[in-house]
Amino acid sequence: MSIQNQVIIAIGSNVGDRLLQITTCIEKLHREVGTVVKTSRVYESPAVGFAGADFYNCVILIHTFSSSGEVLDRILQVELNMGRVRTADTGYESRTIDIDIIAFNEDSIELDRLTVPHPRMHQRTFVLLPFADLEYDWQHPVLNLSVTELLKQLPDGESCVPVEKLTAPLRVITLEKFNYIAIEGNIGAGKTTLTNRIAEDFNAKTVLERFADNPFLPKFYEDQHRYAFPLEMSFLADRYQQISDDLAQFDLFKDFIIADYHIFKSLIFAKITLTDDEYRLYRKLFEIIYKEMPKPDLYIYLYQNTERLLANIKQRGRSYEQDIPADYLDKINRGYLDYIKSQPDLNVLIIDVSDKDFVKNQNDYIFILDQISKNS
Repeated sequence: MSIQNQVIIAIGSNVGDRLLQITTCIEKLHREVGTVVKTSRVYESPAVGFAGADFYNCVILIHTFSSSGEVLDRILQVELNMGRVRTADTGYESRTIDIDIIAFNEDSIELDRLTVPHPRMHQRTFVLLPFADLEYDWQHPVLNLSVTELLKQLPDGESCVPVEKLTAPLRVITLEKFNYIAIEGNIGAGKTTLTNRIAEDFNAKTVLERFADNPFLPKFYEDQHRYAFPLEMSFLADRYQQISDDLAQFDLFKDFIIADYHIFKSLIFAKITLTDDEYRLYRKLFEIIYKEMPKPDLYIYLYQNTERLLANIKQRGRSYEQDIPADYLDKINRGYLDYIKSQPDLNVLIIDVSDKDFVKNQNDYIFILDQISKNS
């Protein structure tokens, strides 16, 4: 199941440099609305419903956490910024840019200002042909037909010819050179969310920490002294087992592996939570295991200041985390940074996300991808 909404958007232009208008629009949508993961070819077709110059059209697939209403608001703002002004009494006319939501997942949406799927998409060759280019498995939720089946129902003879190939902005960033990426960060830094988002956008296999099933975790937050050692031992065993299994099982349908933790975090947390004697014993066991563990090709550390971490922890609402003290988070941050300094052979990328929100702000997410791309 997708963690993000899958949105199909149609773009058209018949004024000025049509190709430039479309490519500029795609870049703006990528940075302001949602991650553009696929683009069709650009097609040329006659204006429909009025006398005007031929249109260039394409269709794109974006991933976003935003709702359909939020997406609509943002694409209207992109249109406005590109010189398109919509008015209630305006009929069909020439336009610098035209952006329409064609499909939103496989949802059927009826709002005052938005109908999805687009009510005329199944009648338009200049929408369905580029839609088919995406090779996206989708079925019309009202007509119960695929894009291929909808195309077969169109009348013959409508002019719609491909004129240009496009590359989705996301595909400029190549992460496939990495076989194994680990994303780390403090409690509440957003590492799991970012891991899942990158995996979905770049077709990667995820390895996610299974902390939710650990019976010692709630007990540890109630009585750290008593439960620290069994908690750290259970985490170490589970992380070792999971990474060993998942990295050994190659997935032919995925391009690389991305994890929301690296096993060395076990030693970082143990140093903070265990007594000196417990830590010495723990470290001996850890070092035996660590020698066998594959090292990530890229280690990303998401740094967030303690104030922001506490706000994130409060917002996600896990009851056993609500009383975590600030100094505990400070110690974890220092532990990670000390570890990074001690690993000169590890390919490390530190990204300060203290003032970033890569869920609600698309541009912040693109900033992170840009930082990763510079490191690749």
